[in-house]
Amino acid sequence: MWAATKPFSNFHFHRQWHFTLPLLLMANPTTARVSASFSSSPGSPVHASLKRVGTHNGSFHCDEALGCFMIRLTHKFSNAEIVRTRDPQVLEGLDAVLDVGGVYDPSRDRYDHHQKGFAEVFGHGFSTKLSSAGLVYKHFGKEIIANELKVDEEHRDVHYIYLAVYRSFMEAIDAIDNGVNQYDTDQPPKYVNNTHLSSRVGRLNLDWTDPDQSPEKENEAFQRAMALAGSEFLDSVRFHINSWLPAMSIVMETLVARQTVDPSGEIAVLNNFCPWKLHLFELEGEMKIDPPIKYVLYQDERSKQWRVQAVAVSPDRFESRKPLPPQWRGLRDDELSKEAGIPGCVFVHMSGFIGGNQSYDGALAMARAALKM
Repeated sequence: MWAATKPFSNFHFHRQWHFTLPLLLMANPTTARVSASFSSSPGSPVHASLKRVGTHNGSFHCDEALGCFMIRLTHKFSNAEIVRTRDPQVLEGLDAVLDVGGVYDPSRDRYDHHQKGFAEVFGHGFSTKLSSAGLVYKHFGKEIIANELKVDEEHRDVHYIYLAVYRSFMEAIDAIDNGVNQYDTDQPPKYVNNTHLSSRVGRLNLDWTDPDQSPEKENEAFQRAMALAGSEFLDSVRFHINSWLPAMSIVMETLVARQTVDPSGEIAVLNNFCPWKLHLFELEGEMKIDPPIKYVLYQDERSKQWRVQAVAVSPDRFESRKPLPPQWRGLRDDELSKEAGIPGCVFVHMSGFIGGNQSYDGALAMARAALKM
């Protein structure tokens, strides 16, 4: 029921986007129009009656850069001109407004999240307050994904990917923009992370040492921010179409067959290797698997040896639910085989999260023995 349909593997995105410079300034010096053409090939004419989408000028963040990129992928706002201003009279006359204006009203295509009383969330079990990017995704994400898949918005795979992209990509942008900590703790972080998308977009703002602080220069930087955020968004969508969705089908089949591998139901075997970890956690919950899977077996494609991997306690933790036994850890080959009493052993990692054997039967014997220790 989870299998991807045929167009997924054959679909490739061919459009290229081309931003037209220089920027065209309106009479009000605080307002600038980002004249952006989004065409299928260089030199294509821009439609004369483009919609206009507004966002604020000045320093920008990832959410409005991504929101502007995403909304231009829709039929209603295809190739829309981006107008950057805080002038209320200008904003009032635009077709859509993101991240400015103090109004959230999808019936009028107003998508701000800064106003008092705003508490909109994505739904579907998510509780993070939305940014302007999250609002655009909530209302237009299914259309964007359906266009990539070349299917109707009501297709079941659109819904799966819509939720998965929010979980793995969009929610972090919403949380960072709204100042939501990743962990419920008063302790300071153990290290600084300035490599995530929101940080990289932020660094595209003009540096205070840049002698040219003009609106034109600022809007050139915003165009680069749109391109960066948008390209990573599309990468995420395409990954979920081409890799994530087919892998879900494989992992589901693996979990359904787990008790044919071992009566405990705690050992699963991937007959076709794929990215399995996130799917396993999600499907365990949906399928109400209890006790949870402790080990996953799969064949290493390069060495053709078999691996037995301990399942982590959660997707974002390094600790395993049941690591391989301490007495095996750090041993290799004959020494490990002698200690385990299992022929063909290759290694067990020092942390006990993974081990290897020359054969499937040997890897299964390692997993079964480890369950009892």
